[in-house]
Amino acid sequence: ISDDKTKECAVVDPAEPDVLVKTIRNEGLKLTTILTTHHHYDHAGGNTKMLTLMGTDKGQIKVVGGDISLQGLTHSVTDNEKLKIGEIEVTCLSTPCHTAGHVCYVVTDKGEQAVFTGDTLFIGGCGKFFEGTASQMQSSLQKLASLDPKTLVYCGHEYTKKNLQFAATVEPDNQDLQAKQTSLKSVTIPSTIGDELKFNPFMRTNQSSVQAFTGKTDPVECMAELRERKNRF
Repeated sequence: ISDDKTKECAVVDPAEPDVLVKTIRNEGLKLTTILTTHHHYDHAGGNTKMLTLMGTDKGQIKVVGGDISLQGLTHSVTDNEKLKIGEIEVTCLSTPCHTAGHVCYVVTDKGEQAVFTGDTLFIGGCGKFFEGTASQMQSSLQKLASLDPKTLVYCGHEYTKKNLQFAATVEPDNQDLQAKQTSLKSVTIPSTIGDELKFNPFMRTNQSSVQAFTGKTDPVECMAELRERKNRF
């Protein structure tokens, strides 16, 4: 995430520090912030190396997150807290479930918006409930669902193909889902919030077709049943 005017930049979950540092230097950018979605090693495990490769200390680059156990953490954020990367605004959304301290980052610049969802929301799916409940995931996904439909979704993993295969068992007659499967490419990220609301079953627990699949009319119970079936898929 880079601001054209100030050349300040941030990275999200720097799993490949060497590649990122090379890019930052080649582009003449100034790294000010490491945004970490959650404490799992494949997301937070590169934080310390990132600082080392930049030849700086924690005082010069903020390591941001919602979990005090995060590698290199210098700034623990709260729900709806706002940060700045140059003139770019970042809103921190608390989205507990996959981990208790999971945070998604909404980035707004010149009227355009993107959200970095880590392992809370995937294209066509959502993260496993390692440290939370179906109720928490329902609340977290509804929070994301309230964003502008045009908001770009950058998730933490490329699980789209299998997620959509499962989604097709949930809503086999969903034409938006069928169109998405037909148009799949090797790289599917980003999606949009609007598209996820059309074909991601975990974002559609209030829809009768998804409830019919799970046999549950309560959205939270529907969420729990969906996750259980996806775990076995």
